[in-house]
Amino acid sequence: VGEAGGYHYFVMEYVEGKALYDDLSTGKVFAEDEALDIIIQVARALLHAHSCGLIHRDVKPKNIMMNTAGVAKLADMGLARETTDIKTAKTEAGKAYGTPYYIAPEQIRGEIDIDGRADIYGLGGTFYHMLTGRVPFMAEDPADVMRKHLREQLVPPDHINTSLSAGISEVIEVMMAKKRDDRYKNVQELLADLEAVRDGRPPMRAHKRFDVSVLGQLEEGEEIEDEEYVYREDTITRYRIAVLILSTVAAVSILIILILIYSNR
Repeated sequence: VGEAGGYHYFVMEYVEGKALYDDLSTGKVFAEDEALDIIIQVARALLHAHSCGLIHRDVKPKNIMMNTAGVAKLADMGLARETTDIKTAKTEAGKAYGTPYYIAPEQIRGEIDIDGRADIYGLGGTFYHMLTGRVPFMAEDPADVMRKHLREQLVPPDHINTSLSAGISEVIEVMMAKKRDDRYKNVQELLADLEAVRDGRPPMRAHKRFDVSVLGQLEEGEEIEDEEYVYREDTITRYRIAVLILSTVAAVSILIILILIYSNR
């Protein structure tokens, strides 16, 4: 940023290369190690932005530039704002800012207190696209895409790309949790797990958050999906009642039959 001859200006780095989207638009599915390397680089860029009090709010493949040396550059801070800028946040309340395919649920709802976890969600959506060859939620209408971000269960990436190593799918699912409290609380946590997966170690923070999230749902009686089946506490309770009623009816029926047999002798 500077001034010359009464004109203010700012200078940006020229990136000779292409956007990450250019490869994804051809249907490319990235190798796991290549995808991890790129996502770790972008996560470090987000860590720097967040440490400066900025949130990007539009993390997506079109905003990730790759130079000819394979270095990732996070671009387009057009929607970025300071986390402490409450005045701007209030003027934007109720409006969805971001790109439908990668937008976080709280951005869709137009919440005021958006923080770095929205960027983690967008990065998770980008990571998902790189490893599966498709966006997390697809629909013809952008409004329908956003509704899916709010309500539809995410298909785990390792259900699409079965060659993914242990833990990487779990990391993405935590990054893209619909409730931001179920995501990584900051980029430092995320980087620890990304680097663990890269090094062949289990993503401990993802394990912990995944377990706490499921436990919380069980305590609230919410739906927990396990492959094709959905279990609910009230369903289990109704099942137990039904078994008890059937058992009682069977016992009474046997008793009546025995009484009839003995009364006819």
